[in-house]
Amino acid sequence: MKKIFTLSILFLASLLMAATSAQARDGKYIQKVFISNNGLPLNYVILYPENFSPEQAYPVLVFLHGSGERGDDNQAQLIHGGELMRTSDELSNVIVIVPQCPLYSSWAFTSGYTGYPPTPIENPVEAAVKELIDSFIKLGFADKDRIYGTGLSMGGMGILDMAIRYPNYFAAIEPICGGINPNRCAEYKGRTAFRFFHGSDDTAVNPDGSRLANQALIDAGHESSLIEYPGVKHGSWHNAFAEPDFFSWLLKH
Repeated sequence: MKKIFTLSILFLASLLMAATSAQARDGKYIQKVFISNNGLPLNYVILYPENFSPEQAYPVLVFLHGSGERGDDNQAQLIHGGELMRTSDELSNVIVIVPQCPLYSSWAFTSGYTGYPPTPIENPVEAAVKELIDSFIKLGFADKDRIYGTGLSMGGMGILDMAIRYPNYFAAIEPICGGINPNRCAEYKGRTAFRFFHGSDDTAVNPDGSRLANQALIDAGHESSLIEYPGVKHGSWHNAFAEPDFFSWLLKH
């Protein structure tokens, strides 16, 4: 127990040292590895706010990539959206965290990409993502009331699963071409705001996954909306990222 406690202290200290060394955003993602409580190594990259101070609590944006960006290079997760987040003025005062899912895993348990279980167990990779975010909250420079999430395809499913699983964890999320069992949304009791994006002609991830989840949340009295792109197939993240209020919608919550 003493050894585990000592390792935890050392890990938190290393996070703090890394953060304090990032006094200003230099336009580069910092590559890191997080070790979860169950020993799972989770690659991630992080952008600190301009003129970062560990005495201040910042909003946090978590981005979950799709299945094609899985791996262990700690870089592929930035293929879609990485440049947009890096250069966005709206995120200049936001901590941006982009983890990378291991090659043979996923963010959330699903039955392929068309079926969503009603009571899925938590995926260890998803648990590691939450532990990572929690570690920054514990250090005091992540505002626990301003945690935001987005993700595409497999990542859209993952961020939805996290938001429903932890009802008051995210202030707002934007799932892109994702989905979830709508019964879970109908039973949702939290305060997270949802905005879905999906292409109407998506054959990789059925748009009904977003349609039914969005309607279930609305029927249950929650803030939720869906932007559907007519004729667009699976790559609807290009359309979503082009929305002028993509980040501002999140940050207003």
